[in-house]
This record gives sequence, C-alpha cells and structure tokens, in this order.
Amino acid sequence: MDDREISGAQVAKALNMWLKFIRAYSTYNKRAAEHLKGFGLSTSQYMVIECLGHFGPLLTGELCKKTFRSGGNMTFVVDGLEKADLVNRIIIEDDRRAIMVGLTPKGKEIYNEAFAKHAEYLDGLATALSEDERAEFARLLKKVGLALAEE
Repeated sequence: MDDREISGAQVAKALNMWLKFIRAYSTYNKRAAEHLKGFGLSTSQYMVIECLGHFGPLLTGELCKKTFRSGGNMTFVVDGLEKADLVNRIIIEDDRRAIMVGLTPKGKEIYNEAFAKHAEYLDGLATALSEDERAEFARLLKKVGLALAEE
C-alpha cells in the first residue's frame, strides 16, 4: 500500500466493487460446481482432469500451480480421481519423490465428454454480457490478477 489519503467515497467504491465481485463469483462458481456434479466431479477434480487433458501428464507440483491448489489438497483430489480410475500416478525412476499424474483411458473419456459441455455451460452463464463485454471483462480480470501477482 502507498501513503496516499483515501477518501470515504473511495473506500465506499472499493467495498462496493469487492462485494459485487464476491457475489458474482460466488453465484457463478456455485452454478459451475452444480453443473460439474452432473459428470460426477467436484470443481477441484474437474480442474485436474481439464489440466491433464490439455497438457498431458504433469508432476504434482505443476498440477498444484496450474490449478491453484495446495499439495495436501492435490493429494486428496488425486486420491479420489485414482480411486475412480480417472488418473494414475507415475513414479519417476530418477527421482522417486517426483510423481507424475496422467489421465487413464476412462479419464480421457470424461475429459472429452465434459470439457466442451462445461465450456458451453459457462458461456451460457455469461449471457448478460455481449461478446465484446466478455472479452473486456476477461481482459480487466487478467489485468487485476497480474497486478496483484506482481505485488
């Protein structure tokens, strides 16, 4: 934070923006999670499957970074996906501490079935915005996210 004076009006605007963001995110996220239940997946499980579907097998640490999950949470998520025969763990012979995670054939089927349908569903959630507004909204969210990551 810098030392500039913040007026009461600025505080009110900041809180107003934050509340609108939280409400919109919460509603959007809840609806997305409900849709994923139709595929038998939690949001975290879907994020792992989607990531592996795009990038192929990854080290668990890379999966954590790409899905914004902690190591402990990732272990729990991968355990569940492995139990459902959607992913498998691959031990790296050169470094037995390193574990790769990859999709099984059943996991690839779920990815192929769920990815396009979920993307279409998410697109439908944003119909209040025009195509141009969606692009601008995505650009602004990225701008804020990158600025915060630099701090």
